[in-house]
Amino acid sequence: MARHLCAFAVIGALLATISGTGPVLAQKAGGVLKIYHRDSPASMSILEEATNSTEIPMMGVFNNLVLYKQDVPQNSLQSIVPDLASDWSWNEDGTELTFRLREGVKWHDGHPFTANDVKCTWDLLLGRSQEKLRANPRKAWYQNLAEVTADGEFTAIFHLHRPQPAIIALLASGYAPVYPCHVSPRDMRQHPIGTGPFKFVEFKPNEYIKVARNSDYWKKDRPRVERLRKARERSHHCTTLRFSSRTRTDAGTRTKRLRLNSNAFSASLSAAGPPSQVFGARSGSGKATLLETWRSINRRARRSTAA
Repeated sequence: MARHLCAFAVIGALLATISGTGPVLAQKAGGVLKIYHRDSPASMSILEEATNSTEIPMMGVFNNLVLYKQDVPQNSLQSIVPDLASDWSWNEDGTELTFRLREGVKWHDGHPFTANDVKCTWDLLLGRSQEKLRANPRKAWYQNLAEVTADGEFTAIFHLHRPQPAIIALLASGYAPVYPCHVSPRDMRQHPIGTGPFKFVEFKPNEYIKVARNSDYWKKDRPRVERLRKARERSHHCTTLRFSSRTRTDAGTRTKRLRLNSNAFSASLSAAGPPSQVFGARSGSGKATLLETWRSINRRARRSTAA
């Protein structure tokens, strides 16, 4: 049964490697960690993509101002810790959130990180910069944000229309990385530049995403892995299944898609048997129908998980 849970195993290995907890402390640095990834994203730009298909492989390339503590099981305001910000504070009426930033942090191309990068990032998200995001799926998150200003090189201030203590929870999300001022949104789609523990190397659509260790990372003992390779797994043991059916209507032909994107459910389907067995249901006309296939998968998955 363990071989059917490879998605969970690699995720656990990655978290342990990055966090530096557990048995990893006794291991040597270096090596290549190969990880299953469920999808082939449209781009590498977290700010422009709506799902975690981009966030998961790219989060290690970037840093947030703040982040949820990774070894705490339940996210909360109390589990938020500094990242690019060294600390933060509110003004008396709760409408200004001030971040003091780490000094000496560099982007992967050698440029220094400053408060102006924080301002540029949220100018992009608010639609106030000259260059625009191609898509802005989280624009609604910042409706209460009036502007972000830089006070010197290492202080950034978020000005709110009205008090919103929970805005820091949005900033701690994996969907809130800081982008560099000197790199255009267009270039960030295909070759992102960040400040994180890994540098982007290559993205080959439908095959793999490669990142490599950032030897100049501001956390000097991280990361311990030399390279990460996130690949779309072809094996039926770790795949994400997609089904399509075509329906004839008066307006023409529509395509209905059913996607099973849960790693856990994919693992259950893997335990049900190879695809040739799972998709063995036949209709009276001799062709498998979507409904029969769905019923067959559910029956086999229930039997495998109950065993």
